Amino acid sequence: MHFSIPDTEECKDSSGTSFTSYNLYINGVFHCQLRYRLLHQFHDQMKKEFGVLNLPQFPPKKLLSLTPIQIEERRIMLERYIQLVSQDAQISNSESFNTFLLNAQQDTQKEPAEKVTLNIFLMNGHKISVNINSTDQTDDVLENVASDIQIPDDFVYYFGLYLVKKERGGDNSIVRKLQEFESPFISLRSANKEGEHRIVLRKSYWDAAYDEELLDNKITMNLLYVQALNDIERQWILATKDQLKHLATLQDRGSKREYIRFARTLRYYGYMQFLPCITDYPKPNSRVLIAAGSKELNFRIQVDDQIKEGSFSITRMRCWRITTTLPEENESKNSNGKPKLELSFEYLMSRDSLKWVTITSDQAMLMSMSLQNMVDELLMKKQGRKFKKPQDRSKKSVSGLPIRGNNSSYSTALNSTNGEGDEHGAINKAIESVKKISDKLSKPKASENGVTENSVFQGIGDDDL
Repeated sequence: MHFSIPDTEECKDSSGTSFTSYNLYINGVFHCQLRYRLLHQFHDQMKKEFGVLNLPQFPPKKLLSLTPIQIEERRIMLERYIQLVSQDAQISNSESFNTFLLNAQQDTQKEPAEKVTLNIFLMNGHKISVNINSTDQTDDVLENVASDIQIPDDFVYYFGLYLVKKERGGDNSIVRKLQEFESPFISLRSANKEGEHRIVLRKSYWDAAYDEELLDNKITMNLLYVQALNDIERQWILATKDQLKHLATLQDRGSKREYIRFARTLRYYGYMQFLPCITDYPKPNSRVLIAAGSKELNFRIQVDDQIKEGSFSITRMRCWRITTTLPEENESKNSNGKPKLELSFEYLMSRDSLKWVTITSDQAMLMSMSLQNMVDELLMKKQGRKFKKPQDRSKKSVSGLPIRGNNSSYSTALNSTNGEGDEHGAINKAIESVKKISDKLSKPKASENGVTENSVFQGIGDDDL
């Protein structure tokens, strides 16, 4: 996961007293507003659960009110803190961590827990309506959908919920996979403020060999079939005229299992395709189509009116990082002021030769998460582990953490004015001076959201070169 706190916001509590909130983005998407005091409580909880030695240093309290410069310094320190904490798999995969983020999203959006109906779609547009609580987290909703359409427990987590955006021209692009720390209902409602979105059920694994485990069950086989049909129709899977004719024959016969197995022999089966973007490989400003799958990033690059294809294996990527670059003032009109996202990975081109390759794309976060998920799946297979099942999840409330609701300790911490003077007082005089960071800067600023070390890179041998 990629965490950032790119800006702050001046807020007021119920008594009218001003305080600074820190806007937390996860995987490039706004998630919640956090107050320093709440993050400090979270840090204390993590110390109790995981020990002081496992945690990075937390930004210290201040007795006096903070100046705008000090607020910016604290923003940077908090961003670095949450990035370091999230890189500890024991912490980031814990129920405590996910509950904290889920409650923060709920309280930021002021979302009361109420019964709602949420529409989940298949890739062919078929709608599944499930009755949930508006504050249910992603795994709860996924299990609800799985129960509704009778996916066996063994196969529930072979699938995932994805946020999909309707692009100009009517096509759909995948924005991201919904995570356990968020509420799909809240996330969908928030996303729809910036365009038409829907939540789609897709398989969430990368190795097509897992298909065989799903083909013996009618429900899961139908889900694979629907997705294969859609991917071929939108040309995510490439096929010749003869191959398309054979597929049409199998479809007419209703031979779904044979259809899937034949589709698996085609180029880009099981890949996720991204929107056209720019790369610096093999030369700067090269236009490229990128697809992720089969343990690689595949590039189709336009070079001198020709399309050349190449691939980058995940086992030869030493690490990768996300960089956000704010546009210059004279570029803002063309880019609508949106920051540029870049995914860069260090690649072992040949023995003793490492090279950085950079991709500029609005979907850089999704690419990065795809790389991470492929690595995690590869390690899972090597270690002989299996996909989790619904009964493996702990669904109990976490002691000592905020409980959502109008009287939650989160809300109390967010609105409290007792004890610490650094969040108010002189800040009232500086309301206009603490703006979003992007509004304050006149020159581009690149910020790296951490470097992800690739643990499978260490296992490559001569046969991989």
